[in-house]
Order: sequence, then structure tokens, then C-alpha cells
Amino acid sequence: MNGKMKAIVKHHRGYGAELQMIDIPKIKEDEVLIKVKATSICGTDVHIYTWDEWSQSRVNPPYAFGHEFAGEIVEVGSKVNNVQLGDQVSAETHIVCYKCPQCLQGDYHICKDTKIIGVDTQGCFAEYVALPAVNVWKNPKEMPYDVASVQEPMGNAVHTVLAGDVTGKSVAVIGCGPIGIMAVGVAKAAGASQVIAIDLNEYRLDLATKMGATTVINAKEANPVEEVMKLTDGHGVEVVCEMSGHPIAMNQGFKMITNGGRVSILSLPVRPVELDITNDIVFKGVTVQGITGRKMYSTWQQVSSLLKSGQVDVKPMITHHFPLEEFEKGFDLMISGQCGKVVLHP
Repeated sequence: MNGKMKAIVKHHRGYGAELQMIDIPKIKEDEVLIKVKATSICGTDVHIYTWDEWSQSRVNPPYAFGHEFAGEIVEVGSKVNNVQLGDQVSAETHIVCYKCPQCLQGDYHICKDTKIIGVDTQGCFAEYVALPAVNVWKNPKEMPYDVASVQEPMGNAVHTVLAGDVTGKSVAVIGCGPIGIMAVGVAKAAGASQVIAIDLNEYRLDLATKMGATTVINAKEANPVEEVMKLTDGHGVEVVCEMSGHPIAMNQGFKMITNGGRVSILSLPVRPVELDITNDIVFKGVTVQGITGRKMYSTWQQVSSLLKSGQVDVKPMITHHFPLEEFEKGFDLMISGQCGKVVLHP
């Protein structure tokens, strides 16, 4: 397909982005071209937009960014046989090598040579995006495009929560950004006995309640560790899902975990975090897991099943919709925290 398309371009090494007309991507024989119907803003996109330390060391403008989306296949490469024209799809955003030791043993999500769509390659904040067909996930036709666009971040939530057993267990979700809010819904659906949501933002704590949190704690108004101990008869929670990346909150997570508990960390602190490893990890016998991406593709199967069954309803946390041209409004909301998931429509 020839011609130009609208795209949000990270145009310089500084704050912000621009709406530009750029070339529609050309596909290779193993790729597909997707017409983007909905694309949601991720915290990673906010890092790139605000040009923080991480993005300064990782991305190379100018390029179109964005990585969470849903759309329709409009062109198929000559060697593609897993999808066809007209399929409604989303995408696994980690492009992996299939050659490193991790890939060869099936652990594609921790591939040593991972490239991320919209971070290391051209992204989906555009009318069209080209992707390897192997990365495409086919969606049910009845799934709304806005819901389909948040499956990728929901996969982060599912991977974090279900990295161990949560049935009948107490779970604390620290950090109620959109992925944390979805983690609340996943933990509830998976049978957690308590789902405690912790944040500083009342707007997002309200969304966590709508997603199934049994208790919310505003860390500005109460000490989360003390409150969790009250809720667990002094034992502490059995599972902590760390989604905040804040050193104080992370330390509180290790203080509130019970002996033998699990701490799964999805957040990305921008600086080293000091922990009391002796008393809060070793002597407690705590399991600590770093969570990256989604398991390819078992996590996608879990996400799809949870949505199709209705056990997790993500609609309460999709709070705002804007045309692509009004992307700045969406980023302003994400930066302020006065939103759940923001969806852009090219």
C-alpha cells in the first residue's frame, strides 16, 4: 500500500511529540499491514513523551511510537499463512530472535535480543502498522476494538498475578496505574481471598474498587504496612504485586509480605532501590520474581479467556477516548493520573 498516513511522532530528543504525515510502512514477505482501529497509551509511552532518563538512554527519535493496539489486517506478506485479510488482531509487542538459549528453551518472553514495537521499531500511534505475522494475535470479531487494544498490558497484569498461585490467598497490588488496576481484576477472578489496592491517587483507587478490590489504601492517609497487618491478623499478605516502581512503596511491599510469600515485580524503578535483603527477604524465605512482558503465547490465551468468559471486565478502567489528533489531551491525563486507560482512535 502506497501513500501517507497520520502518526504521532517522537520528533526530537525532548519533551512531547508531534502529529505528522509519514509514509505508510512497506511490509516484508513475513509481515502484515494492519489498519489501526484503537491504540491505548501505556506508561512506557509516557516515559518517551516526557523524555525521562530511561527513554533518553533507550529510544532514538524521530520515529512513530506506541505499542498497544487493535486493528484489521489489510495486507499480507507472501510467506504469511497464520492470518488473512480482514482478521481483527492485536499484537505481542516483543519481537524476539528465536535463536538465543532462552528462546530455544521456549522462554521467548526473556529473549536476550528482544526488540519492542514502538520502542525499538516503528509503532502503532498511526493509521497503519507493519508487524511480523508471528507476533499477531487474532481477536474474536465480537470483541470491541478498545477492549482488544488493552490485551497487551492486561497480559502484564496476568503474568504478574498468575506467576504463582493466588487462589484463597491475600494479595496486595501496589501501584494502581492501568496495569495495577487490571491486576486487581485478575487477582479477584483467580480466587484471591483479599485484594488490597494501594496507591496515592483517589481517582485510581476508585477504579480499583470497581475492578474488584476488597480494600483500598491511600498511602498519603495511612501507613500501608500497618493497614495490611491489621487486615491479615498481623501475618502480612501472601502475594505482593509491585506495580509502582517507587522505592518507598517497594520497601513497604517487602515489609508487608508474610514469611514464605511471593513478591512479583513488574515496575521499572528509574534508579537503584535499597532493600533490607537480610530481614525482608532471606530470613522471611520470600520468593522474588522479576516480571517482563507476557509468556508467548500462554499469557495471551489466559487474557483472551478471561475477557471472553466475562470473569474480568476491563471496561471500567477504559476511561477516555480521543481521536489521534487530540493525543496531547490523552498524555496530559496520563501524566496527571486522572484517568484509567486512554484510548486513541486514528
